[in-house]
Amino acid sequence: MITYLIIDDEHIAHDIIKSYCDLLPNMRLMKDCYDGLEAFEYLNKNEVDLIFLDLNMPKLKGFDFLKTLKNPPKVIVTTAYKEFALEGYELNISDYLLKPFGFERFLKAINKTFINSNSQEVVPTKENGISKRIFLRSDKKYTQVEIDNILFIEASGNYTKVITKLETITVREKISSVLDVLPKEDFLQVHKSFAVAPKHIKSIEGNRIFIADHIVPVGKVYRTNIVQLLQ
Repeated sequence: MITYLIIDDEHIAHDIIKSYCDLLPNMRLMKDCYDGLEAFEYLNKNEVDLIFLDLNMPKLKGFDFLKTLKNPPKVIVTTAYKEFALEGYELNISDYLLKPFGFERFLKAINKTFINSNSQEVVPTKENGISKRIFLRSDKKYTQVEIDNILFIEASGNYTKVITKLETITVREKISSVLDVLPKEDFLQVHKSFAVAPKHIKSIEGNRIFIADHIVPVGKVYRTNIVQLLQ
């Protein structure tokens, strides 16, 4: 379960963020805070995994509030002011969302914050630990995919095919964008149009990788990645 706090002086911002979070599994709102002082008081007695932080608030500005925290949780900034992005990343924020933002951009921020970290994931737990999952948008719907089931991904123009053990999902994203939200340690690019999950490789023969019933080509530029894998 990922616990979160919304810190924003606008009620509509709270409603939008909560409605987006309600579409995701295992996210729990702990408190709506309308200024930094209210949030500071709450965090003195409680802990959360994630803060959605507005910047232009009364009493205490967003980044001034953030600087008061000794051990801040993950922070996603939600603001209408793009000029403070650099300062935000210097404070180790996870992402910087410019209002108004849609659910797709919000989802990328959540995936970026938790999929590539060692903390909790936006997923349920399994008997043997945590199961990493990601939401993929395809045909105007969002499909939740277990990352361990992804065999490889394939670029197809401005689209990317995500091939899993059970199905193939086509998303309207470039392969580089899909790789950005997948755990880097779990996927290896072997061709300008292909990235594979090494743990699913059955065999490698010359410039061909065999995964399940599929054959993935190895590009000359990426041959060194395969060599390092075999060492």
